[in-house]
Amino acid sequence: MSWISRVRNALAYVTTRGEESPDNLWHKCKGCGQMVFMKEFEENQNVCPHCDFHDRIGAAKRFEQLFDNGSFNLLPSPKVAEDPLKFRDSKPYTARIKAARASTGEQDAFQNASGTIHSHKAVIGVQDFAFMGGSMGQAVGEAFIAGVETAIAARAPYIVFTASGGARMQEGILSLMQMPRTTVAIEMLHDAGLPYIVVLTDPTSGGVMAAYAMLGDVQIAEPGATLAFTGRRVIENTIREKLPDDFQTSEYYRDHGLVDMVTHRRDLRDTLGQLIGLLCEAHAAA
Repeated sequence: MSWISRVRNALAYVTTRGEESPDNLWHKCKGCGQMVFMKEFEENQNVCPHCDFHDRIGAAKRFEQLFDNGSFNLLPSPKVAEDPLKFRDSKPYTARIKAARASTGEQDAFQNASGTIHSHKAVIGVQDFAFMGGSMGQAVGEAFIAGVETAIAARAPYIVFTASGGARMQEGILSLMQMPRTTVAIEMLHDAGLPYIVVLTDPTSGGVMAAYAMLGDVQIAEPGATLAFTGRRVIENTIREKLPDDFQTSEYYRDHGLVDMVTHRRDLRDTLGQLIGLLCEAHAAA
């Protein structure tokens, strides 16, 4: 019997009915495959203590980790037509939305909240890959614009955490329209003299990568994130060349000047606090 089996059996013995079961006391790292106590994993901000693999997290955890004292005001999600094209593939689009809402507890893939970071006002938008791959539809576009408008009204920077497979195919051209709409919103933020900061997380790709994900005044990426406009095999088949092993990673983008820095999750709050202070002072002086 392996050591892990012995530990599991011991935990099963001492865990009383109604408490946590042994199955949810452990987390298997997707990076190194090692088992980590869930409590230790969560205390380490969902980062593996053995290999530093940054696991994906949703909006609620982001807000708790970043805002002062974990205190924030969640902004309401804008209302949009849920199935404008009456799209159906193997199942209706409305059924997919319903399933995503049931599994995540969120209305759609993008959430905004306002609060302070190191006493600086900030509005943060977070894209959740768990909701239909973080795909960009009308709801995401409207939420992004609402976040920009809230930041302008509060005279605060807008910080966006991206995680997406791209445009939401069930909304067709309406999803692609969100690319220019969000770009115009970013220009509104610049016209107001406010910073726009992007944190790229795993994975960010497709139409999101071609739009607001790469338009930040400062581009930050989490370690080891996959960042791409299109797939590796598509590029290799097009150029008929073998790509580097670290191609389309945060570190590759940093080394080639496409992002400004790669920042560990534990350092993100301090880094954002410093950036907000510097950028807001610079804009005020200008």
